[in-house]
Amino acid sequence: MSINTSELTRHVQENRHWVEPLVNEVGRVVVGQKILVHRLLIGLLSNGHVLLEGVPGLAKTLTVRTLANSIRTGFQRLQFTPDLLPADLVGTMIYNPRESVFTTKLGPIFSNLILADEINRAPAKVQSALLEAMQERQVTIGEETFPLPDPFLVLATQNPIEQEGTYPLPEAQLDRFLFNVLLDYLSADEEVKVIERFTKTVEMPKVEACTSAEEIVQFQALVRQVPISASLSRYAVDIVRATRPSDPIAPEIIRKYANFGSSIRATMNLVLAAKARALMEGRYHVTAEDLKKLAPPILRHRVLPNYFAESDGVTIDKILADMLESLPVPAAE
Repeated sequence: MSINTSELTRHVQENRHWVEPLVNEVGRVVVGQKILVHRLLIGLLSNGHVLLEGVPGLAKTLTVRTLANSIRTGFQRLQFTPDLLPADLVGTMIYNPRESVFTTKLGPIFSNLILADEINRAPAKVQSALLEAMQERQVTIGEETFPLPDPFLVLATQNPIEQEGTYPLPEAQLDRFLFNVLLDYLSADEEVKVIERFTKTVEMPKVEACTSAEEIVQFQALVRQVPISASLSRYAVDIVRATRPSDPIAPEIIRKYANFGSSIRATMNLVLAAKARALMEGRYHVTAEDLKKLAPPILRHRVLPNYFAESDGVTIDKILADMLESLPVPAAE
């Protein structure tokens, strides 16, 4: 059911009251990483999973845990290891000899926010079980299917520099992540703040919950009501089409350095994320800037560079930046 702009404005004003307090609460614990917090919130509000990549010590796990503590909802941290089994994730059937029946024991995946730490250390069977949960928002145990709670969000981390004992994520699973967020080192001033904050006491600052699972679900429904003009919808389509080397609108850098481009799932994710960004900033319409800003983290794990990109030292972010600059931006309406 659609609602008009005035109703949308009222709903946003009523429902976004927790956004800034939540960001402030996370900032009491996590120094810097504002882009990371912003991306996690957009993922939460657009109901999309997030893959975080960065070297150890960049507060990936701390940020996700703090975000979960800022929301009155379920949270589970899963440490992925090579000996992990699907049953350790989704649950299993347990035989009760006294009653001669099998009972179902649900696994830790049955929570709202899932921190999948070092996801690329899990073997293929575990990744397959996680893929069903991420895409279908349900899991199968034995012959029975169980729905996952709402909201359900996987926040996965992986270390890009350590390859021993890891299993590369399949393309089908990578495509289920809304964002691929690359984390960089803190600035010198931010590192000084970390030292001052965490070397004076062993106790972490306590975080107050600012919202609930119910409010998140309401906001997710509100995101889909945000209007987007026909010209911006076409711009979103063109951004994704331009990543495909065989498409007529693909620029030269894509034709030269990309093997494969993104599917329509990327287009849908781009529009939803842009709507969530607009609401977070207090706007009730999508702009071209929303789409352009969010395109790199949405596309960088969906566009596959070829050998020539590697040999010439051209990164995926360079490819995407040049591609975006080559596309005409529609005028504001």
